[in-house]
Amino acid sequence: MLKGLGNLANLGTMFKQAQEMGGKMQALTEELKTKRATGSAGGGLVEVDVNGIAEVLAVRIDPSLVEKGDREMIEDLLPAAFNAAHAKAKALHAEAIQAIAGGVNMPGLEEALSQLSGNPDGPGNK
Repeated sequence: MLKGLGNLANLGTMFKQAQEMGGKMQALTEELKTKRATGSAGGGLVEVDVNGIAEVLAVRIDPSLVEKGDREMIEDLLPAAFNAAHAKAKALHAEAIQAIAGGVNMPGLEEALSQLSGNPDGPGNK
């Protein structure tokens, strides 16, 4: 009659594991904030530094581009440098997720952990 109630005993364990994973994700986010990735474009004419959660920390534009007043070139290179930095931050995030998961590649794990860390769009997406 109440055959499904046997799984309720596991509910407390599952809740505890979820709390532990949430704590690990919080620690992971803090650790990733201390990491740095740099993306560049135009052979280094434009560089963008981001942290491990893809927050922009710095932008460097070669003075020669500014001196030339080459606005179009700067406008072309900035997105390329941002995207390169973002890709590197995403790789840092993926490596950290794999470390938490113990190297086990489980479908949907990264997305689920991203939601736990408060980033529902996925790792590195803001």
